[in-house]
Amino acid sequence: MSVKIINVDKEILGGTPVFFGTRVPIKNLFDYLETGETIETFLNDFEGVKREQVIRILEISEKLINTSTNILNENIT
Repeated sequence: MSVKIINVDKEILGGTPVFFGTRVPIKNLFDYLETGETIETFLNDFEGVKREQVIRILEISEKLINTSTNILNENIT
């Protein structure tokens, strides 16, 4: 079964991307990681967010970074 990851709805936090089924902004995960907090701490603080959602967000982010890097490198040369 596929876990829904992201919800963008103008009625929820003005359209800020949140973890599906919550009002927790995706950005909060990156804020936690940026300050050295663990995924476990994040999940404990935001109980509505599922581990599978966090892992998928990180996987999606990696793909976006890799794709962007390739595009940027092509534009540099």
